[in-house]
Amino acid sequence: MNLLETCKKHGLIFDGAMGSMLIRSGLVGGGASESWNLEKPEVVQSIHQAYFDAGSDIATSNTFGGSRLKLKKAGLDDRCKEINRIAVHLAKQAAGQKKWVAGDMGPTGELLFPSGTLTEEAAIDNFAVQATCLTEAGADLLIVETMYDLDEALAAVKGIQRVSSLPLFVTLTFQQTPSGFVTVMGNWLANSMKTLADAGVSAVGANCSLGSDTMVILARQIREAVTIPVIIQPNAGIPKVHGNETIYPETPEQFADNIVKIKAEGIEIVGGCCGTSPEHITRICERIR
Repeated sequence: MNLLETCKKHGLIFDGAMGSMLIRSGLVGGGASESWNLEKPEVVQSIHQAYFDAGSDIATSNTFGGSRLKLKKAGLDDRCKEINRIAVHLAKQAAGQKKWVAGDMGPTGELLFPSGTLTEEAAIDNFAVQATCLTEAGADLLIVETMYDLDEALAAVKGIQRVSSLPLFVTLTFQQTPSGFVTVMGNWLANSMKTLADAGVSAVGANCSLGSDTMVILARQIREAVTIPVIIQPNAGIPKVHGNETIYPETPEQFADNIVKIKAEGIEIVGGCCGTSPEHITRICERIR
């Protein structure tokens, strides 16, 4: 049974956070996590292995900031292909023959014209280059996540579709307002999901920014908006800063309780975002399998 068939018949469980796990392992906050694909590959692979051991079906490659535009800010743009190739290899080494690897792609960190200086074509090309690297490296699917601008997400879809035929999942990040869920760029939830579905992606949804309790409400609204598979990956609550440490308050048990409610809304694909760990994934798997 292939990836999409498994998704529709049984659902899929993604992994949890990579960044906060790397910080636990010593990555200095603000550093480019993708540099550890080169400098400390054994740590990256061990995190993937921990998530698979916890029960994840899919590992997300350590390439969220692995596009040329994002790597340029860290002085690593000339190693873009190498960083993406190694990241997929590390995840696939942990995956073995029975699990999958999602090539991860995040926002450029720049604003599209006219709000900023990044042209649509430059954005499309940026995503096409990274998608080529991830596809050639052997990713089983691609995921564009934590997008706060629907137009940039659509540029990513266009760039990816130019160079890859892999299944494509796209998630935006939303804020809850009295009028509903909306991105910081003013994109409303239902319209965003319908627009992405119409663009031909394999699954749509939301990740980051919100805790799992609020994501239950958001998940219901996405399920009502589209008929294609939906992916929901909440944070482990709203972070609180204590001194130099960022604390995510949701315990694995609390998180799993809400994932059960999200699944009950008809959501096919679940996982965790910031602050989640293999322990959170273990509790999810215990509850929904």
